[in-house]
Order: sequence, then C-alpha cells, then structure tokens
Amino acid sequence: MRKINKAGLNLVKTFEGLRLSPYKCSAGIDTIGYGTTYYEDNTKVTMQDPPISEDRALQLLEVHINTFCSKVEKLIQVPVTDNQFAALVSFAYNLGAGALGGSTLIKKLNAKDYSGAAEEFEKWNKAGGSVLAGLTRRRQAEKALFLQNPVSQSSSALPDGPSDSDIDVKLEDIEKEIQ
Repeated sequence: MRKINKAGLNLVKTFEGLRLSPYKCSAGIDTIGYGTTYYEDNTKVTMQDPPISEDRALQLLEVHINTFCSKVEKLIQVPVTDNQFAALVSFAYNLGAGALGGSTLIKKLNAKDYSGAAEEFEKWNKAGGSVLAGLTRRRQAEKALFLQNPVSQSSSALPDGPSDSDIDVKLEDIEKEIQ
C-alpha cells in the first residue's frame, strides 16, 4: 500500500491542528486529536470522551491516514507523483473518500487532465454552505502540493552531504590503501 509522504502528513497536521480534548469541527462533527472523528474500533468520537495524549493523537492519525491512503489509491487510475498522492489523501482525510470519489477532481485526474484536477481543489472550501477561510487556505495548500514537482534526483549529493568529487577522492584513497 502506498503511504503519504512527509509533506502531505505535515499539511494534514498543520491544518487539522492538535486538540487533545474532544471538540466540534467546523462542520459540527465531534472530533479529537488531528481531526479524528472515530477510533480504531469504528466508535465515533463524542464530546464526553476523555482527553488523549499527543502520542495517542499521532497513533490515531497514523491509523486513519493509512485508511485514507488505501481508499485514495483505489480511486486513482493514472500515475501520480508522491506529492499529488499526498494532496489527494489530505483532501480525502478532510472531506471523506466518498467526496473525492464522486468529485470532478478525481474524474479530471483519471482522464489525465492533471492541471484541470488541480483547479478543482479550491472549489471545496465550504462547510455548512459557507466559505471558510481555513478551508480556502487548506485547498490552496493541497493544490500547491499537487502541482509541486517531486524533489529532484538529478544530483547524487545530499544538500548537507559530501559532493561527488569528495566521494571520488575518498574512494581513490581507500583503493590505494587496499593495494
């Protein structure tokens, strides 16, 4: 099963925020942790639930993100980058896999209209019929991640690691020692 990348997970964590006690989300749904609305055993979060720890919130996030990764993976019929996949998982985590599955966004994506799919993100910025600034920002961030090129693999040197020439010199030194 495909996993969400770090950029996508950070996006979800940033926009969901961390709340250790139950709260009502903008759509009026009982929620806890990083936007969790139900537990592993499928019982719904209620306002009467006890607070949880940050570790528990991360555990719940991981369980639910993996569920959404699996659901999103089944909806996609075309190749996507890790960033595109992560943006779609964030979208589904926030709105539900059913919303993504029935959306023009997924239809355009599966028709290989990647730019058209990207334009669809920002249309999903309402809760209860009202445009919400937080949802607008989240959709903009998901769109930006969707459009972001993956990290270039053209350079074999890590940004904080040795250069190729440094490695070549070191290998030459090792080869001389062996002979």
